[in-house]
Amino acid sequence: MHELSLCRSIYSIVDRARVGRPVESVQVRVGHLRQVVPETLSWCWGVVVEDTPIAGSRLDVEHVPIELHCQECGCRTTALERLILVCAGCGSGSVTVLRGEEMLVTSVQLGGEDDGQVPPA
Repeated sequence: MHELSLCRSIYSIVDRARVGRPVESVQVRVGHLRQVVPETLSWCWGVVVEDTPIAGSRLDVEHVPIELHCQECGCRTTALERLILVCAGCGSGSVTVLRGEEMLVTSVQLGGEDDGQVPPA
């Protein structure tokens, strides 16, 4: 289950970014080709942050479909249900993956400090 190691990496990024402030939620964007199960990733997040300063935070996972660009006809194709990496326009297998391989922490929703105020920038 590589979701657990991914959550440990995400935790490390978030813990550095929070600068001592509480974390409410973390948004991540995960491409379909990363073979990550969003529900498993969210469950692992709870395990990783348990008994840490960011316990109780939520992991919001945006699933990114595979998008291809055909080098033959220029068509853009989104693979929805089956993993067939061919152009929907002409059927060519000469395609470049445009989206679907990403694994990004896109944002972290922070709370204020203990007094409820966000420190000045």
